[in-house]
Amino acid sequence: MRISFQSFSFCSFLSFPSTEVTGDLVAPHISPATTSSTRTKPSIRPLSLSFLNMMWQASLSIFLPVLLPGALAATTYDMVKEFSGSTFFDGWNFYGKFDNLTNGDAIFVTSSVAKSSKLAYVDSTTNRAIIKVDNTTKVALSDKRNTVRISTQDEIGVGSVWIADMYHVPYGVWPAFWSQAPNWPTGGEIDTFEHWNMELHNEMTLHTNPGCQQVSPAQTSTVVNSTDCSFSSNSNAGCGVMDPNDSSYGAKFAAAQGGVFITEFAESGISVWFFNRTSIPTSISSNSSSFSIADLGTPVANWPTGGCAIDTFFKPQNLIFDITLCGDAAGNKAVFAQTCSGICYDDYVVGDGSNYNNAYFDVASVRVYSVAGTTKATLRPSSWAAD
Repeated sequence: MRISFQSFSFCSFLSFPSTEVTGDLVAPHISPATTSSTRTKPSIRPLSLSFLNMMWQASLSIFLPVLLPGALAATTYDMVKEFSGSTFFDGWNFYGKFDNLTNGDAIFVTSSVAKSSKLAYVDSTTNRAIIKVDNTTKVALSDKRNTVRISTQDEIGVGSVWIADMYHVPYGVWPAFWSQAPNWPTGGEIDTFEHWNMELHNEMTLHTNPGCQQVSPAQTSTVVNSTDCSFSSNSNAGCGVMDPNDSSYGAKFAAAQGGVFITEFAESGISVWFFNRTSIPTSISSNSSSFSIADLGTPVANWPTGGCAIDTFFKPQNLIFDITLCGDAAGNKAVFAQTCSGICYDDYVVGDGSNYNNAYFDVASVRVYSVAGTTKATLRPSSWAAD
């Protein structure tokens, strides 16, 4: 999750009475050559049509793949891992600490607390995973509210795709579905889904060591917040691209029955697609065990390797779901005021929790794919410890 103070919408939360805050509420922040010759002019004689046709066909076979590589060759991916149904939470670690990463007013609970409090569970009716903020406990002034952060026990390498099929995403908070190498910023970070408060659009972002830039992207979005991916620039805003689709986040996402977020982590670059429920490509909606990247069309966001050498700036990634409250970005007074009224901690975190009735992920599945016929995306045990 990166830190950025840019926003594109206006306030829609109701005001709550402000209360004076006492005590230390913010945890410490811890922060990826031609040659020429003279020769005799040959004599010219007519060529047969059959010979000309043969030469034309031969030239096509040689040059067309160079001129139009996407038209003739597209990467095919095979599924290597699936998180879904009753076993969705198998293979994830729960953070089990307060938010010492983005200074949120949140405690990321252990797996046992998440289970007993029903903050992370599989809905028996839908068979989908729910990941949520505690919206029933009354939190006293100077305390933090329980929520969830989970990361995959395996790391996923270059040459892979991950697809998250979601019916609801949290809003009114700071949620993210993203990935990160264990030694961030070394190894980089890929934010597939993220925004905060009552914003209307998803933002996709990379965070890296200095030297990675977004250069000449092939993408549908024209809303680029920054092209410098370095964590040391612009308060770690990263190189972010906004999805112009206003059902990519928030209430409209839920009203449209959600959709799928697709991330390609390839040597040629990193790309993100989003499809609403009614526009998901058949090869994805059919839950096929393989698909071609050509099925997806142009991505919403793209970071080609030309401006950011993927093998240099990125290492195998852990997938992460988390929901924090307030924090460095969402709780910044100026940012919060753009879409919400009141004070983030005083008027929302403190109290009975009803402000967080929409603060949950509803996830049908997360699938991981590898380039067909290879083991490029081979999953390997992470260096991150379980709770």
